[in-house]
Amino acid sequence: MNNNEFVNQNIKPLNTKINSKGNLEISGCDLVELAQEFKTPLYVMDKNTLLKMAQDYKKAFSPYPKTKMLFASKALMTGAIAKILNEVGFGFDVVSIGEIYTLLNAGISLNNTSFNGNNKSIEELEFALDNNIDHISVDNFYELKILNKIAKDKNKIQRIHLRITPGIECHTHEYIQTGQLDSKFGFDLSMMDEAITLILNEYKNLNLVGLHAHIGSQIFETKVYDDEAKIVLEEIKRIKDKFNIELSEINLGGGLGITYTKEDNPPSVYEIAQVLINSINSNCERLNLEKPVLYIEPGRSLVCSAGVSLYTIGSEKNIEGIRKYIAVDGGMADNPRPSMYQAQYCAEIANAKKENKPEIVTVAGKFCESGDILIKDIELNSPKSGDILCVYDTGAYCYSMSSNYNRVLKSAMVLIENGKGKLIVKRQTLEQLVQNDVI
Repeated sequence: MNNNEFVNQNIKPLNTKINSKGNLEISGCDLVELAQEFKTPLYVMDKNTLLKMAQDYKKAFSPYPKTKMLFASKALMTGAIAKILNEVGFGFDVVSIGEIYTLLNAGISLNNTSFNGNNKSIEELEFALDNNIDHISVDNFYELKILNKIAKDKNKIQRIHLRITPGIECHTHEYIQTGQLDSKFGFDLSMMDEAITLILNEYKNLNLVGLHAHIGSQIFETKVYDDEAKIVLEEIKRIKDKFNIELSEINLGGGLGITYTKEDNPPSVYEIAQVLINSINSNCERLNLEKPVLYIEPGRSLVCSAGVSLYTIGSEKNIEGIRKYIAVDGGMADNPRPSMYQAQYCAEIANAKKENKPEIVTVAGKFCESGDILIKDIELNSPKSGDILCVYDTGAYCYSMSSNYNRVLKSAMVLIENGKGKLIVKRQTLEQLVQNDVI
């Protein structure tokens, strides 16, 4: 059962329990029955947990009424998930033409959407403007130039933010740090005067309205958010004084961490909201600035705890005195994070066991890589071939980063609510796997 009030501080989805059959159950859905019906590997998303986190974000930032919530779509983009979040008032931070198309295909307009990324193509920018995207977070001088030409050719004035690197380093994996000075993302503060001069004097089809900063992902600190807001607002003040323009919007990104293991201790969304709101209020007063529209773009913290992955255990290998391996029917193609980031997960056997015999085992995937290890040295209750393994906190970056490595089929995804499971992503077929092959 969950012990914390806040979703991102729980390892398991809300309403997770052992049912009368002895099986794991989430929101009234027996996970063993889901595995039997939809097969494994299977992504499972709990709607109740997702909505609770969305509600917490809105409530936490409600003291600052000029807040706009954008879901960082890279964490998990499907039509059904997008529609759920759109219905509760979230906009979207997108990073590709595919994410934009997914929104449009789900009947969602781009009037509360930000297009982010460090190397957007001409085709992507044209598609975004053709579909009336709200604003584009411009990352570099090259993009400024081509975006202005595209907007001019289309006879449009495009709203933009400038993405900046605030020089803040968070204590996360180096691959998911984005705010430090040595980063592929954004303008260094030393580049800002040149960029703004170009916008004001040459790029007449761009309307600069704000700044965008993002400092990383899986963040457990709170002071970094205070530092970020201070740096961004001080830059707005400097721009106001030098260029006589006052930018009215700031995007301070997301990055709130979640609890993957019992050693993790992330702050709640209410804690970071309080830090950010206090920082904005105090710095705006100190700098004599109008309070800006605040964009927040949670990704992992919004969807991760709502998701679990189900696998069927197959073979095992016991190396006496060293390690026992159990292999599942998925691995690095449906969850590459352990191989990429050394990410850690919690898991348990989902089906009923007559006896309690905990074993320390290593959960291996089925792929032809020695590094295809999902969980190293985890205690499971007497894992056997045919058992269903439930891995927690896989709602973010697992489906999004999945692949057809070893030519496996991509897994299905089910949305659960009130004891019912509904397919929201079909399992890929062999015909779909080869449909783009040209022989």
